[in-house]
Amino acid sequence: MENTKTTYNRRSFLKASLLSGGGMMLSISWLSSFKPADKMEAMNLPAQWSQLTGYIRITPDNKVTLLCPNPEFGQNVMTSLPMIIAEELDTDWKQVVVDMAPHDNVKFGSQFTGGSQSVRAYWKPLRTAGAAARQMLREAAAQSWQVPADEVTTRAGMLYHEKSGKFATYGQLASKAAEIPVPKDVTLKTPKAFSIVRHPKKNVEGLKVVTGKPLFGLDYRQEGMQIAMIQHPPAFGMKLKSFDASQALKMPGIKDVFTITLFEEGTERGAFETRSFNEALVVVGKTTWEVMNARKKLKVQWEPAPELRETMNAFGRTIEDITPAGLESTTTQLQKMKEWALKPATQLRKDGDPETAFKNAAQIIERTYNAPFLAHNTMEPMNFFAHVTDDKALLAGPLQAPGVAEQTLSKRLGLPADKIEIQMTRMGGGFGRRAYSHYLVEAALISKKAKAPIKLMYTREDDMTYGIYRPMYTATYRAALDANKNLIAFHVKGGGIPEHPIHANRFPAGAVDNYLAEGWQIPSNITIGAFRAPRSNFNAAAEQSFLDELAEAMGKDPIEFRLDLLKRAKDNPVGKNNEYDPDRYAGVLQLVRDKSGWNTPGSEQYNRGVAAYFCHNSYAAHVVDMVTRDGVPYAERVFSAMDCGIVINPESAKNMVQGAVVDGIGNAFYGALTHKAGAAEQTNFHNYRLIRHNEAPKQIEVHFVENDIDPTGLGEPPFPPVFGAVANALYKTTGKRHYNQPFKPDVEKRI
Repeated sequence: MENTKTTYNRRSFLKASLLSGGGMMLSISWLSSFKPADKMEAMNLPAQWSQLTGYIRITPDNKVTLLCPNPEFGQNVMTSLPMIIAEELDTDWKQVVVDMAPHDNVKFGSQFTGGSQSVRAYWKPLRTAGAAARQMLREAAAQSWQVPADEVTTRAGMLYHEKSGKFATYGQLASKAAEIPVPKDVTLKTPKAFSIVRHPKKNVEGLKVVTGKPLFGLDYRQEGMQIAMIQHPPAFGMKLKSFDASQALKMPGIKDVFTITLFEEGTERGAFETRSFNEALVVVGKTTWEVMNARKKLKVQWEPAPELRETMNAFGRTIEDITPAGLESTTTQLQKMKEWALKPATQLRKDGDPETAFKNAAQIIERTYNAPFLAHNTMEPMNFFAHVTDDKALLAGPLQAPGVAEQTLSKRLGLPADKIEIQMTRMGGGFGRRAYSHYLVEAALISKKAKAPIKLMYTREDDMTYGIYRPMYTATYRAALDANKNLIAFHVKGGGIPEHPIHANRFPAGAVDNYLAEGWQIPSNITIGAFRAPRSNFNAAAEQSFLDELAEAMGKDPIEFRLDLLKRAKDNPVGKNNEYDPDRYAGVLQLVRDKSGWNTPGSEQYNRGVAAYFCHNSYAAHVVDMVTRDGVPYAERVFSAMDCGIVINPESAKNMVQGAVVDGIGNAFYGALTHKAGAAEQTNFHNYRLIRHNEAPKQIEVHFVENDIDPTGLGEPPFPPVFGAVANALYKTTGKRHYNQPFKPDVEKRI
């Protein structure tokens, strides 16, 4: 057992109550006992978002029902989070049933899925939940058997007293346990004692998924439900002027056509609120097909939208947000980025005297990297159900941040939070897209105006042209070498539309005496948002490509070059704000080197590229083995190494990394969204290229560093370095360096 005990203070509470029919229900709400997960980096989440809640229900038949508070969109939290509780509860996993909890800000806190925080933030609270329930059951057994509680042991949902030979199931004593005061102190297991955590478990919803059970938002139905679709402006920088719905209203099944305004003028915008197209033209009807056809009959006039200035509350920080007017095009955006790259930028970090080092350098290497907007393209298009009346609201659908959405709804509908019910369905993809709740607000406002239950549906074209894209990025890297080819200075200057990608305190910061990081950004009316590993997904690609080119110029093996820098960062670090742990960073590089057989006989049949990166508190490294197939570069094998602390469920963790690898390769080769006069030029999969089955690697071998560090992120960290590893393997394959994403058009020009 761990010596460190977890103590609840007076603001924390545990509440046990008898269930109807007997049994035990343990509700745990942490208000201040636990420190918030530090550096919830992607979203700058506030401290109070660490208020977590879980439920344990034990019934007389010895069934244990665990409610998963966080939304599920394929990362398998509905299995991993209950595993944490079950481990400390010491129950039989075969007896566990998992249900998705409804949204409840009071009982469950934020219930936010994002920033690779689910397991990390819940690790200690859910362990404590299970341990508290187990201790109460032991006390119940001790009282029933008239024996000391410390003589009662547990195993797989059973209670034992070895001296007397007595035993009972959890279910037999659950009702009595519910009457016992919740313990103030609980002792947690040591990692060596884990019997559920660290052991592979099948996805608890796997059978439902593959047999087509109604789990997703698109599956949700209610009696009398009508279908709604929105006609938004054809381009960013435009708004509705007028419309004629006379022909649409004559179409079969059509109920109404009207406009809604998402937010009234002057309303302060929240962190996950987007107003790309604040006024929406809505068609309501009986079926999806009828509404789609009627929407084509609308006669709409659009006009230029003016510049918008508004205040934004970014989790407690009030900032002014400017949305410029105009119709933007990719060609002019690229030209503008080139011009801005030459201007002075904001200094983000400076160590030593980089200006003098570059002035005195024997050799300077400078390279610029570019990447386009990317669309999320979730397999399940955006949708939400809403039934809003004068005194309450019911909503159901796929959503990453129900707590934030509830605040927005309460403000917009004028309803108290306790009159708003949000039911969370399984999400058909997301990785940031479903954190933005505009589609939920739209559904609610449509329902309120239509005075009917509404299912709002987006087509693929609606979603791809609406926004919430990964930004456009560029970065210029410079390195100064002395006469002996030693690295004496490093400079990165990154920019983007509408944000820059630079993480100034990450590797190789801390490993170079003279270091400078700068950033700049250009405002835009094209809406951007979180995209799997925000900013890191570009930063890693550019940085890791440049480090490979730098290693080659210095005559060093790319892995050994990185390890040398990390040794410097460990033994004699520069600066005090280095975000990464050099030992853990080096650990994934060493592991992937060993598992891939880097530079060993036989490996020469492949063109190999390596990359490693730290983000969301975890470390990832990949070796991509590329070949030429029918004259086209193909990533045939990938070796991956991860350090994310204790791995809760090795099976789902392995799948998570494999998915990130395929996702990364696909985006690196093909991902690009461009605009012309404010309109997205790619509108569906016919012209927005995704990776295909025959283009995915034949083999993705995943390895985890084994340690007892508390779990860190896994959803996002494997993704960013894939881009760099692909770029470095492409260089070995084509003999040319690749600086512009996506790589596929660049490759086709050269071979």
